[in-house]
Amino acid sequence: MGKCAQTAWVVYGPPEPLCQHDARPLRPLGEAMNVLRAAVCLSLLLSAAAISAQSSNVCPSLPADSGLQWQEQAQADFVLCKASTGDGREVLSLMLTARDPNLPLSRPLRQEKGLFAGESLYWYQPDLGGQQPPGYETRRITVVKFDKNRYAQIALYAGDAKELGALQSLTQGMNLTPAAVAAGR
Repeated sequence: MGKCAQTAWVVYGPPEPLCQHDARPLRPLGEAMNVLRAAVCLSLLLSAAAISAQSSNVCPSLPADSGLQWQEQAQADFVLCKASTGDGREVLSLMLTARDPNLPLSRPLRQEKGLFAGESLYWYQPDLGGQQPPGYETRRITVVKFDKNRYAQIALYAGDAKELGALQSLTQGMNLTPAAVAAGR
């Protein structure tokens, strides 16, 4: 048949006779299909991850008009939800866990009364060891036990008193998703 034989291999480019001196990469048709299949699966997986990042399954839903977006970090024993404004400023963090955060909340730092997941709470100024950095007056933190061995630690980083009131109202209206409660986080 001669030096070069025709074959059913897929070549990057138009099929040509293959010779031993031809050094172009060759792939059998089945292997090329596997590569194509893997690329399609990877693109679907990345699309699903992007959609998941936009709409969290565990963090409570945020009102569409709030202008906030969750960033979720899930670990084996807790979920951390961080709400940021359109310019990337974090204004609220929510940690859901099965363990008591055992955060000391000093009565002299107690501020406003509120609600979360149907449970009463008090908002506290964080204890920063006597330091009062800019914006300290409008920072708040609290811990809520909302079910047996289920806790929420909430921190607010408001820019001013008006934003603080809005964030406190926002947390008061939050409902935990069934996934978060079922996971025992």
